[in-house]
Amino acid sequence: MNNAGITGDFARVESIRTEMLQRLLAVNVIGTILCSREAVRRLAKKHGGRGGAIVNISSRAADLGSPGEWVHYAASKGAVNTFTVGLAREVASEGVRVNAVAPGLVETDIHAAAGEPGRVAKLANTIPLGRAATPHEIAEAVIWMLSSAASYVTGSILTVSGGR
Repeated sequence: MNNAGITGDFARVESIRTEMLQRLLAVNVIGTILCSREAVRRLAKKHGGRGGAIVNISSRAADLGSPGEWVHYAASKGAVNTFTVGLAREVASEGVRVNAVAPGLVETDIHAAAGEPGRVAKLANTIPLGRAATPHEIAEAVIWMLSSAASYVTGSILTVSGGR
């Protein structure tokens, strides 16, 4: 599971700092690609592996765009989605399944770390289920994607967002 990710600053596009954007893309996109590369080297049957599964953590922001806050973060997660689909097609015949889980709003410290600790409470009313997800709920989706119950699932982005 590739779970490393940062949001960067809250910023409209004209205020995005170059250094912050470079770090965000390095962690969210390049990190996902490099970790996946190493997983493929170990899992793929063509490299002597027994097959397996990779799950990338994306975000619902990839589809929503996060205007006025995190368009740069949303773009990085869109790249993760595209990479997930492409890699899935590249290594499927080698016994490796590749999918992503795209959480919506989740009760974590990432919002406070970005400078807005009340963000989850502020946005909860925009979620049809009326609340943010717990990290455990996202983990359950990842566990399913890694399990044999998802043995015919590859190249998919599973949205876990309470309907948002």
